[in-house]
Amino acid sequence: MRLGITMFATDRTMPPHELARAAEERGFASLFLPEHTHIPVARTTPPPTGDATLPEEYARTLDPLVALAAAASVTDRIGLGTGVCLPAQREPIVTAKAVATLDHLSDGRFTLGIGYGWNVEEAAHHGVPWPSRRDVVREHMLAMRELWAREEAAFAGEHVRFAASWAWPKPAGRIPVLIGGAAGPTLFAHVAEYGDGWMPIGGAGIGAALPALRAACDRAGRPMAAVVPFGTLPSPAKLDHYAGLGVAEVVLRVPAGDRDAVLPVLDEYATAYLPEWAGQRIIGKQSQVGKR
Repeated sequence: MRLGITMFATDRTMPPHELARAAEERGFASLFLPEHTHIPVARTTPPPTGDATLPEEYARTLDPLVALAAAASVTDRIGLGTGVCLPAQREPIVTAKAVATLDHLSDGRFTLGIGYGWNVEEAAHHGVPWPSRRDVVREHMLAMRELWAREEAAFAGEHVRFAASWAWPKPAGRIPVLIGGAAGPTLFAHVAEYGDGWMPIGGAGIGAALPALRAACDRAGRPMAAVVPFGTLPSPAKLDHYAGLGVAEVVLRVPAGDRDAVLPVLDEYATAYLPEWAGQRIIGKQSQVGKR
């Protein structure tokens, strides 16, 4: 079972390219970064964290594609992903180009984790009607899939339209798309239609949801989607549980802090969890990957 890392990267945290290099040296499989374009000052949407006040880090988030490009330039093996990108708030032709470029330059190491968003006011500033945001995400993703896959791509939908067009570079291969959100028939139908996996935030309730996800994939005539618990605070029991469910990758959360706050947690995770669950032997700050 692979173990990855996520951090709420901001202009005040450990730089993501340094975190990527440190995570790769220790043997972690991936680094995922979140996205918020901005946070409207006047907001009635409650924080998703349950806090009375939205943490400042939400307003200071780095652009994940730019940050991951920097991470790609100083690493060789670690997977790079968004957790999560907000496609409803992005123009799909430009985003398809940026994603394909990042995947091309990183030799196929990119994974696109996406979500529907939670901040009504943020989406409104992008012209996204809140009730239709899932439909907007779906069309944006289907249109980007066309641009990535076809020599001459065209799309005609309610929210996206473009005539036959050339768009290079193409990705190094099929870009994995993981869809974040709570379990439910709409989410699982979207995973089965245009995604490759489900990214449950925190990872609670996965076991009970697997039959519904499998059924959605069966109806679409697709293999069972991957399940990647995201933002997990690890414990031996929790990781054993995921391994028993057949989960292939878990993304662990490190604090949104500077090097002094992040590196000790990274070292703790590497020492406590990589040898057992990722089949790796830690040697100082390096790792040797081997079969368990």
